[in-house]
Amino acid sequence: MKGKPTTKKSQTDWDRVMNMKDEEIDYSDIPELREDFFKNANIRWPGNKKQLTLRLDPDVVDYFKHLGKGYQSTMNNVLRKYMEVQSH
Repeated sequence: MKGKPTTKKSQTDWDRVMNMKDEEIDYSDIPELREDFFKNANIRWPGNKKQLTLRLDPDVVDYFKHLGKGYQSTMNNVLRKYMEVQSH
């Protein structure tokens, strides 16, 4: 989620991370994917978005706009999650 940039300095040594070789990366906490992982994956494409006029409270709009670029997609994701929870 996008928002205001943090004022705290990262404690990550990004130069070291960016220069790591693949074999130096610790994958011990990530299960290895089996050969059939993507074979059995389902791609969900909801279709093209529909443009509509929607009346929302100003504070709701301000909140999402405050999150920055892509706020309308974020609103869509929030509504989708609500829809999924209600469908179960």
